[in-house]
Amino acid sequence: MTTGTFDVDTARKETPGCDTVIHLNNAGASLMPQPVLDSVVGHLQLEARIGGYEAAAAASDVVEGVYSSAARLLGCSTAEIAVVDSATRAWDLAFYAIPFGRGDRILTSEAEYASNFIAYLQVAERSGVRIDVVPNDESGQLSVDRLREMIDDRVRLVSLTHVPTNGGLVNPAAEVGRVTRAAGIPFLLDACQSAGQLPLDVEAIGCDMLSLTGRKYLRGPRGTGLLYVRRELLPELRPPMLDLHAATWVSRDGYRMRDDARRFESWECNYAAKIGLGTAIDYALGWGIEPIRDRVGGLAEDLRGRLEELPGVRVRDTGLQRCGIVSCTVDGMPGDAVKAAMAERGINVSVSRAPSTRWDMEARGLPEVVRVSVHYYNTVDEIETFCLALEVAILRSGR
Repeated sequence: MTTGTFDVDTARKETPGCDTVIHLNNAGASLMPQPVLDSVVGHLQLEARIGGYEAAAAASDVVEGVYSSAARLLGCSTAEIAVVDSATRAWDLAFYAIPFGRGDRILTSEAEYASNFIAYLQVAERSGVRIDVVPNDESGQLSVDRLREMIDDRVRLVSLTHVPTNGGLVNPAAEVGRVTRAAGIPFLLDACQSAGQLPLDVEAIGCDMLSLTGRKYLRGPRGTGLLYVRRELLPELRPPMLDLHAATWVSRDGYRMRDDARRFESWECNYAAKIGLGTAIDYALGWGIEPIRDRVGGLAEDLRGRLEELPGVRVRDTGLQRCGIVSCTVDGMPGDAVKAAMAERGINVSVSRAPSTRWDMEARGLPEVVRVSVHYYNTVDEIETFCLALEVAILRSGR
C-alpha cells in the first residue's frame, strides 16, 4: 500500500529521537518534535529566571492559546475545553460528574480500557448501576445494531473507547453518536489512542464528552490531557472536586461554579507542559490530521503485510477500519522476549496484556500481544529493519 506524499525528511529532521532509535511505540508515547521540546524547556527556563507565577503571567496569551488550538483540533468552542494532566484524569472527571442512580445502565464496548472499566465497577458498587457490554459484530468492532437494540430508558451513559490500547481497531464512533443523539443519552468517547492520528470533530461524531492525551499521537509532553464537554451538558454535571479555580467562594456558605468546562480544572498545573501541549496540537494541525491519518494508515498496512509473511507471526488487529497500531503474536515467543530482542537493536515496541482490555483479550484467548505502533516520521526502511530483526529473533529462539 502506498504511504502517500509526505515530507518525511522534514518530520525526521525536526524529531531529535529519530537519530537515536527506531521508535515503534507511538501508542505509548511518541517522540516529541523539536518545537514542542523548545516550548517546554523555554518556559521552564523562564520560570527559573523570573519565578513561576511571573512566568505564567508573562505567558498568559500563550496559555490561553492552548484552548483555541484544542478547539480547532476538536471542532468545538474554547468554553468546552478543560486542560488537565492526563487522559485518564480527563475521562474520570467527566465520568464521575454524572449523577448515577440505582438501576441506571452503562453501555460500553468489549474493547474498553481497564481504567474505564474499573471506574464502572466502582460506581456499580457505590450506586447500584448496571454495566452492559455491547457485543462486537463479525468484523470485531462494536455492533451498532446491537447497541440500538440495547437502548432503553434506563441507559444513563454510552461510553466507548475509540481505538483500544491493544490493537488497530477503530470503533465506529460516529455511528454510535447517531444512536445516542437520537435517544438523548450522553456519549463519552475515550479518544486517548486516536487523537493526533485520526480526525476528531465532536459535532460530526456526536459525542457529548471526549478525553485525550498529549503524549501519544499528538506528540506532546507527558502529563497532559484534554477534556471536551458539550456546553449544553455542563449544567447536568457535578465535578467530583472543586477548588478556587473551578468555582468562586461567593459567601461564607456558598460558592458558584464556572459556567465553562474549566470547572473540571484545578488552579495549580504544569504550565510548561500545558504550553507544550498547545505547541504539539499546532504542530499536528500544521501537518494536517487527514494527511497524518493517510501516512500512518499506509505505514501500518505495509507493516501488517510484512508481518503476515514471517513464520509463526500472527497479526491480531480486528475491525473494518484500522489505524497506526499493529498487534501481533509470535508462536512460542513471549511478548517480553520480542520486546527485549528489539531493544537490543535500538527498536522500541511494547506489550499489551489481558488485564488492560480484559473483555476483548479473553474473548479471543489472548494473554498478551506485541504492540507495534507507527507514526508519520517512521519510514518503510525502519519497518523493514524491524521485520528483519524480528525474523532473526524468531530464528535464534529456536522456534
